[in-house]
Amino acid sequence: MSWVQKLYETYEQCWGREAPGEIGLLPIGHTPQQAHVEITIDADGNFKGARTVQKVETVIPATEQSAGRVGTKPPPHPLCDKVQYCAVDYPHYGGKKPSFFREYEEQLNAWCTSEFSHPKAKAVLQYVRKGRLVQDLVNEKVLHLGTDGILFTRWTSEEQAPNIFRYLTAKDGERDQGDAFVRWQVWELDNPCTAVWEDKPLQNAWAAYDASTKKLTGVCMVTGDAQAALAASHPKRIRHAGDGAKLISANDDSGYTFLGRFTDKTGLQACGVGYEVTQKAHNALRWLIQRQAYRNEDQVIVTWAVAGKPVPDPFKDSLSLFLSGEDASESVLDELQADVGDVGQAFALRLKKAIAGYRAKLDPTDDIIVMGLDSATPGRMAISFYRELKGSEFLDRLQSWHEKFAWLQNFGKDSKFVGAPAPRDIAEAVYGRRIDYKLRRSTIERLLPCIVDSQPFPRDLVDSVVRRSCNRVGMEHWEWEKNLGIACSLFKGFFNERDYQMTLETDRTSRDYLYGRLLAVAEHIEGRALYVGKETRDTTAAKLMQRFADRPASTWRTIELALAPSKSRLRAKRPAFLYEMEKLHDTIVCSFVGDDFLDDKKLSGEFLLGYHCQRRELNPPKIDASNSAEDTPTE
Repeated sequence: MSWVQKLYETYEQCWGREAPGEIGLLPIGHTPQQAHVEITIDADGNFKGARTVQKVETVIPATEQSAGRVGTKPPPHPLCDKVQYCAVDYPHYGGKKPSFFREYEEQLNAWCTSEFSHPKAKAVLQYVRKGRLVQDLVNEKVLHLGTDGILFTRWTSEEQAPNIFRYLTAKDGERDQGDAFVRWQVWELDNPCTAVWEDKPLQNAWAAYDASTKKLTGVCMVTGDAQAALAASHPKRIRHAGDGAKLISANDDSGYTFLGRFTDKTGLQACGVGYEVTQKAHNALRWLIQRQAYRNEDQVIVTWAVAGKPVPDPFKDSLSLFLSGEDASESVLDELQADVGDVGQAFALRLKKAIAGYRAKLDPTDDIIVMGLDSATPGRMAISFYRELKGSEFLDRLQSWHEKFAWLQNFGKDSKFVGAPAPRDIAEAVYGRRIDYKLRRSTIERLLPCIVDSQPFPRDLVDSVVRRSCNRVGMEHWEWEKNLGIACSLFKGFFNERDYQMTLETDRTSRDYLYGRLLAVAEHIEGRALYVGKETRDTTAAKLMQRFADRPASTWRTIELALAPSKSRLRAKRPAFLYEMEKLHDTIVCSFVGDDFLDDKKLSGEFLLGYHCQRRELNPPKIDASNSAEDTPTE
């Protein structure tokens, strides 16, 4: 139950400390719900008006049972609920669903007659007892009747459908207006807060009344309290308002689930959790997910400090995580324009500065939690990943990840940076942009231990992204540029002991690295010739990149022969340029050791590093477009 305890502690430390305008923690005994209709009444329960609202998430009072209600007879919420519950006249207007007004009215009356009653709740009770709710909403044109005086379920007119029909969810092509969820505005003298979902005294009154109704007591396994009011049901709607999956659940009434050694369907014989504890823990988790979680459909991964202090998100790339605003664009420009040997150093210094900023706010002993949630069915949720780390340990591992996998990335015109890619971008680079949700989910789960636990990076993912990056003609240019940077990043990080640099290493004489440099030189020569001749076709090096990666020696002969027309054109119009390129070509060829130049076996991902660094050396970033050479082709 460690995760429950950490979430409970997070709630205790963060409650009331939320920044103004920020999403707040839910109070105990409340749940989020999407509202469709807002009714305004006065303190005496007199109707004043109504309007539709577009699925606005509203915090409403809820019982332990209603917060997770399912089935054919779902229990009512105590104050705000569907028209089906609040309107005694719902059946008179042809409501197709059973009315639960009696249960709703009894529960609201029990609250209002207790010592924890509130004037707003009493006003709502007075109004609903008048039995005019549907009629008032029809008069206000919020709900709509047919010529037979029955509530519409289908809108067949050619005119635009009313708001309520556009906001309700269709079931078998029909929309039951009884499903419209009602929230209340109550006018009181000397009380500027009219919304019941924002009234703190009302929320406290309900929480106190709800706590007074708890009869089941026992040992709470989280706090150790021997006489705690235990929870028989635990909250849902954790990841979003429509989420029906629970993290803690027990057997159903039918006895379908295997009971094993236990005779009690509540699960309390296995582990008792206090009602207040589970409410605070689930509210904290819901709050954290809304604020700072990584989401991939049903998969959610959230990282937080128990003390509520800011922590870096391990699922962001270096640009999003450590750089922002104008400062980011200036630093990226500085790194890209750095001299040879300085790019990696510039990034490392900036990374250390950013990490130091987090270290100044986080104590080395602060608890950091990384928690992954996923669900295979609509009703059950599992913790797919869970780690507890100290602040210093977490920051050290995150810094190590971004240092090892740092490379020059090109994600678009305004997204060029030096650093590590995000796990989501890595998954797309490995399997393509149209990656299946389940495949993306499993890939993210494999990458998470590499970041949080400093585990080795999966070799198959490195090989896959290298193969895709070699298939240059199979992708659009921008996608290939993005994949190339990610491939270099992963290969460099996987073989971190080889100490690859982010700038051209003229003293590295490995066969794969030198062949990569040769490919960049060939591409540069033909690219310049095409630019001079005002042609826009792909170069031979680009077309044959996949074949070159598989059989470099034999393919290089084809590429070199194809350069003859380009060299002839450049010899006539750019002789100085051609002289420098031929000299560079000869230098690279002479750097091969032994018979490496004649070896035709498949190249590793190292050739992409040599290609990328040599290409950048030949086409350095422009500091000012007006000062660039007139005939320099852009990348």
